[in-house]
Amino acid sequence: MTDIPKTMNAFVLMRHGGMDALEYKTDWPTPQPNGNEVLIKVAACGLNNTDVNTRSGWYSKAVDEATTGGAYTEVSDDDPTWGGAPITFPRIQGADVCGHVVAVGPDADAGLIGKRVITDNWLRDWNDAENKDKTGYFGSECDGGFAEYTTVDARNVYPVNSTMSDAELAIFSCSYSTAEGMLSRANVGKGDRVLITGASGGVGSALIQLAKRRGAYVIAMASEAKHADVAELNPDAILPRNPSDLAKALKDATGSSTVSVVADIVGGDYFGTIIDVLERGGRYTCSGAIAGPIVNLDLRTFYLRDLTFTGSTVIPLHIFTDLVGYIEREEIKPMLAAHYPLTELHEAQQAFIDKKHTGNIVVCP
Repeated sequence: MTDIPKTMNAFVLMRHGGMDALEYKTDWPTPQPNGNEVLIKVAACGLNNTDVNTRSGWYSKAVDEATTGGAYTEVSDDDPTWGGAPITFPRIQGADVCGHVVAVGPDADAGLIGKRVITDNWLRDWNDAENKDKTGYFGSECDGGFAEYTTVDARNVYPVNSTMSDAELAIFSCSYSTAEGMLSRANVGKGDRVLITGASGGVGSALIQLAKRRGAYVIAMASEAKHADVAELNPDAILPRNPSDLAKALKDATGSSTVSVVADIVGGDYFGTIIDVLERGGRYTCSGAIAGPIVNLDLRTFYLRDLTFTGSTVIPLHIFTDLVGYIEREEIKPMLAAHYPLTELHEAQQAFIDKKHTGNIVVCP
């Protein structure tokens, strides 16, 4: 490890708050791999909503607004993270790492040194790996990838054989595993008609590809300015973000006014409208609420139409292994909107929050 510097450049979250809570450090201690950990030299790290929501404290039940990326007047110290638990500061965020293993701990496989890897971000009790109550998240419950180096358990890294660039590979870990987890939990398959909200974002663009891969008929919802970009992913139909008469818009575009599955990452005031277009026995799956976490639900719609609702956060072990296979077989493609140097993380995260892009954004040390 003589070639590895003792200090590194890193963006460090010092507290909950606005963008100024993220501070750039040029002399942060380089982490050392212990036990079964590996040390990764980060080549690129994707941005995701968890970074923004944890920084701002949006996950706290004290907050009932849409995701803005700004500071909130009140954030509870008890539940400001995805898992409803406190966070320890300072913290290096960033979960979607692509990089090369440069060193390993005494219990890790030295054969990983030199491998280009991406990270499975779910930190697990490896003696009880499928227990959702024993999970954490990379870049939340431990330091992540907004730095030149990072450490993680060797069981959380996957070598990838691909011609894609580091920046392209760095968009898969969070968005695509989230999307595949949603579709798996909703049991999406051939013959399903899947309506996807927020289809131009990182998770939304992944949902289009992964639902198509499963043989579903896919209807994407996105702002009309992004329809040309979304069309590159080959959904079967594209609708505006929030049609005033969704059932009619569906009928006009697809011949049917209902769908069998809604894959939602938006929430907010439009929630009731998308629930109303679910067919009897339909399924709703959710892994986000960027337009607002508090929604109105008529329980008569829920039970009289035999609907199934699934939340999706912690993914089963097989999801990430499957995802790596899809990447290597080129069954899915990255939607890289932009990449920034790590020094411009503030600008990159603001662009992510503004959501004028299609796909995802990464930073590169």
